[in-house]
Amino acid sequence: MLWLLAAHAVAFRAAEGIATRFGWSAVGQDLLVNVFLLFLLLVGFTVLNWIGTRQGSVREANALPKRATAREEWLRGAVIGWAAALAALVSMVISGALHPQFFWTAPAWWGAVVSMLSLVVAGLATEVAFRGFLFRRLIDATGPTTATILLSGIYALIGSLSPNGTGLSFIVTIIAGVLFSMAYLRTHALWLGWGLHFAWAAVTAVLFGLPLAGVASYSSVVQTDTSGPVWLTGGVYGPDGAFFTAIVFCVAMVAVYRATGNYAWNYTHPTILPGGYPMDVPPPQAHVAMEQAAAAKTAALVQIAPAPSSNGSERTSSSESAQLP
Repeated sequence: MLWLLAAHAVAFRAAEGIATRFGWSAVGQDLLVNVFLLFLLLVGFTVLNWIGTRQGSVREANALPKRATAREEWLRGAVIGWAAALAALVSMVISGALHPQFFWTAPAWWGAVVSMLSLVVAGLATEVAFRGFLFRRLIDATGPTTATILLSGIYALIGSLSPNGTGLSFIVTIIAGVLFSMAYLRTHALWLGWGLHFAWAAVTAVLFGLPLAGVASYSSVVQTDTSGPVWLTGGVYGPDGAFFTAIVFCVAMVAVYRATGNYAWNYTHPTILPGGYPMDVPPPQAHVAMEQAAAAKTAALVQIAPAPSSNGSERTSSSESAQLP
């Protein structure tokens, strides 16, 4: 956790200096922050894993295994995240709480592209930070249930530092942490959770132009104002602080469970080790001595007389019969 906090501080300072030097926008600075943070987390957690185990690559240490279904897992997560975002916004659309404005200028479209890139990197950085190395070590130490509760609480606590956070947004973020933790527990990888995280953020912030955890800088082409009660819309914090979002996240847990049956079967079951007792037991000394004594004896010669032919036997019998009176 100390490395996570230190990496975020270093990434923010470095990105702030570069953005100020070249006059970049807030979205460009946010992209730099996420890129630097992701790099520092991957390297730092890999080093910590090597110190503890003297083995492990960047992928292994950060729960990013190279396997045939990685792309498929990411896409399934993106579909679930997309559906969850649309479901969370249905009540706002029906109640008429959304008031969008559209900006079709070239800078607005360029800002949307940069925002999408920033959200892709931010989704992976967040998953690496909270569901990668730290989560796996906590599981080893305390078990999956305790690890999920602890890191979901820390995830919500850090999220509460965002602008305009509320008590309801804190609870919703805890539920979101459990959802993302479940995505890891069902696949033992971050691909599914990364896709889910990105799709939720992209739909709410870029496509609908709503604040994302209190940050509205991702909305460039579409900028949406909301009206109505905060429990319905999340207010200036965005859908991440709405009551209906908590219900949607609970339903999304069921969807994640149903969509990961094959992955759980292939990747999460422990390796079956052979049991029983070893069968390479040496023979008794008395048996070894008998074999050695038998091998030392000179083999006796056995002569086998040739058997008489059948024709000769018949002739002998006939001649003997002829001599009988």
